[in-house]
Amino acid sequence: MLRVTVRGGGLRRTVLGSGETLLVGRAPATVLAESDAVDQLRHTTLELPDAAAHVSRVVAEVVVGEEVVRLRWHGSTEAQLSSLFDAPGGARRVALGTGMSALLDEGENQLLLLRGRADAGGSFSDLTLDIEVDQPAPDEQPPPPPLPRPVDATATAPAPGLEPWSKEWFVALALAEPWLTGLDDYPRPPSNREIYERVREWHGYAWNLERPQRVDESIRAVAALAFGAGDDPFTTGTGRVQNVRYAVGLRAAETRLVTAADLAGVRAKAAARGFKES
Repeated sequence: MLRVTVRGGGLRRTVLGSGETLLVGRAPATVLAESDAVDQLRHTTLELPDAAAHVSRVVAEVVVGEEVVRLRWHGSTEAQLSSLFDAPGGARRVALGTGMSALLDEGENQLLLLRGRADAGGSFSDLTLDIEVDQPAPDEQPPPPPLPRPVDATATAPAPGLEPWSKEWFVALALAEPWLTGLDDYPRPPSNREIYERVREWHGYAWNLERPQRVDESIRAVAALAFGAGDDPFTTGTGRVQNVRYAVGLRAAETRLVTAADLAGVRAKAAARGFKES
């Protein structure tokens, strides 16, 4: 027998036992009410606070078995699952996409929904859920679910915000290249000079990026879009500059500010002009 406890900022604490399933999302209660294919007595729902309109009504399903807990991801937006226990290689970290599933580890797990919270001013920040898996307490019962409320249909996810083929777009592409190509063991983020040379190679014209301060300005612009005002590492002052630059590259790839298809496109154009990839 297992017990699963779900917590998060602005969320009611939810406790599940073996044989139960939790639906998580912008409006999971409406989906449950409309479904004839599930045992509603075995399902409970958890509505995410301040969820953006592009977050699915059900983004995740937590299924508690007798011996394992499985997370099924239904959302069209990206998410990350991390196990927060001590491990020789560090905590496990899994990127989730539509249709994927993963087993939750015993102990603390963290689910991060990228750009899932709607903030003031039309910006977006991440939503975080803490999911703890342990042995059940026989006398503890989950609280009753809240009453459902009317909800509009799920909106289309917002455009990431970088104009393709702009200077900042190329800088983001150079920063995110290791993750877009699967080389995420890249030992360090690219230097200003390397970013300049990469943009010049891909585009044939590198604006004013031969000046290091202009590269820094572009990286800050990318960070503001990738993280949002509340989590921008340049304004919150967390970490060394090198670590921040690494985080901006990873985040640009995770939030699809730039994609592997973008990288393939600029490489193809560079090849057509006669440049050779280094």
